[in-house]
Amino acid sequence: METIAQWHDPNPRTFSKAQRGRTTLLFGGLTAMHDGLIEAAVSSLGYRLQALPCPDREALQYGKEFGNRSQCNPTYFTVGNLIKHLIHLRDVEGLDREQIINDYLFVTAGACGPCRFGMYVTEYRKALRDAGFEGFRVLLFENAGSLQQSEAGTGLELTTGFFITLLKAAMLADVVNAMGYRIRPYEVVAGSTDTALEECRTLLCAALRKRRGLRHALRQCHRRLAAVPVNRLQAKPKVAIIGEFWAMTTEGEGNYRLQRFLEGEGAECEVQAVVSWVLYSIWEAAYDTRERMLLRSEQPGGRRRWEFAPLRQLLLLRLGRAVLQRCFYRYARHIGLAGYHLPDMDELARIGRDYYANELRGGEGHMEVAKLIQGVTQHKAHLTLSIKPFGCMPSSGVSDGVQSLVTARYPEANFLAVETTGDGAINVHSRVQMALFRARQAAEDEYHAALQTTGIDGEQAIARLAAQRRCRQATHYPPHRVAGTAANLLYELARRPWPQRLTGVR
Repeated sequence: METIAQWHDPNPRTFSKAQRGRTTLLFGGLTAMHDGLIEAAVSSLGYRLQALPCPDREALQYGKEFGNRSQCNPTYFTVGNLIKHLIHLRDVEGLDREQIINDYLFVTAGACGPCRFGMYVTEYRKALRDAGFEGFRVLLFENAGSLQQSEAGTGLELTTGFFITLLKAAMLADVVNAMGYRIRPYEVVAGSTDTALEECRTLLCAALRKRRGLRHALRQCHRRLAAVPVNRLQAKPKVAIIGEFWAMTTEGEGNYRLQRFLEGEGAECEVQAVVSWVLYSIWEAAYDTRERMLLRSEQPGGRRRWEFAPLRQLLLLRLGRAVLQRCFYRYARHIGLAGYHLPDMDELARIGRDYYANELRGGEGHMEVAKLIQGVTQHKAHLTLSIKPFGCMPSSGVSDGVQSLVTARYPEANFLAVETTGDGAINVHSRVQMALFRARQAAEDEYHAALQTTGIDGEQAIARLAAQRRCRQATHYPPHRVAGTAANLLYELARRPWPQRLTGVR
C-alpha cells in the first residue's frame, strides 16, 4: 500500500541569544504610529526590530494566492504583507533565500476562543513554504498569556520588562493618535495635523531609543500640536468605530481606509485605544478568578476561603490596572489630551450583560454591545460603526445578531455593521455615506439646539471664540455634554465670562 506523506508543521523556533545581533524581527498590524513607536522602544532593548508597512491590496493578493481558502481578512493581509516583503528582499534587494531565512523572522500574537486568527500561524508557515521560503521562522506569543512567556535560552525574551516596554509604546501611540483624530477634522490648513503628528513620532521615537527624556518629548509634542490652526465651530457628525480588533485598528486597505474616508466626508472619528484591549484582558482575568473562587474543587483542604491564593491574584490585577491607567493619563496630560477617559470595564460589563453574557469570549465580547448602548444613552456618538472581517465568527454573532435587538430597544441608535473582504470598497463607502446622512442631520440639529439654548448666534460665537485664546488652541477640547464637538464648544463659551460692553449681548 502506498504511503501518502501528509504535510506537517515543523514549527521552527530556533532563535538563540547568539543570533539576536544579526536577526531582524519583522512585525506589524497596528497603526503606523503604534508600529513606529514599538519599533523604537523594543530596539532599545537590544533587538533588531523592523515594522512592516501597512498592508495594501497587493499584500491581499499574495495572501490569497498562497493561503488556503476561507481564511479571515486579517490573515490574508498579514501573511500576504509578510510574503510581499520577503519577495522584495529577494528580488529587489538581492538577498538569497538562505540569508532571508537565517537573518529574518516574524513575530505575531496569538489568540484563543472562537477567533481563528491565533490558529493561523500554521497557515503562515504553509503559505511561506508555497511562496519559496520554507523554514522561515514565525514566533508566536499569547496576547492573553502571562507577562512571562520566555523559554530558556531563546533569543526573544518575553519577560515582564519586554511587555512593559510594549505597553509603554502602545499607550504613547494611543494618546498621539487620539490627538490626531481630535484635531484633523477641524484643521484650517489641510495636512497640517499630519505634519505635526509626524514630528511627534520623530520626537517620541528618539526618546524611546535613548530610554530617557520622554516627558520632555511629550511636552514638545503638545506645543507642536497646539500650534495647528483649527476651527471647531463646525457641526460635524461624530462616528465611534468599534468591532473586531484588527479591522477597526488598521489604517490601510484592510478596512478600506474608513477612518480617512469618514474624515473626508466631514466626520470626526472616535477610535478605540489599543490599551482598552489590555484593560479588557485584565477584567477577564479578574472575572474568571472571582468565578473560580466559588468552585468547591478550588478550595484547598484545611484553609479558609479568604486565605485562598486568588485573592492575591485579584490584588495584583487591580494594581496592574491602576498602574496602567495612571501611566496612560500621565502621558495624556503631558501631550494635552484633556477630557479623555478610558472605558470602565466594570460599567461595560454591567451594561452589556443583559444582551450578551459576560462569560462569552472572543472578539470584543460584551464590549461591542455595551459601547453601542453607552454611545446612545450617554450621547457619545451620532453614528456607531462596527467593522469586522467577512466571516469573523465572534464579531458577526454580535453585530448581525445581538445588535439588532439593541437597536430595536434603542430606536434612536444609528448603527451600521460593515464586513470587510478587501474588495467592494465602493459598496461599503456607499453604505457608510447613507448612515452619515442621518448622523450629519443629528449633528446639525444638536448644534442649532445649542445656539438656541445658549442664546448665542453664529457671529457672537465666533467673537467669543476669538476672545478665548485657550479655546482656540488645537489641543483644547470642550467638556462633554452632547455628542458634537461644535455644540459642546458653544456650551463652554456660554459658561465662560464675557464682557457685555464688547457685544451689547445681555
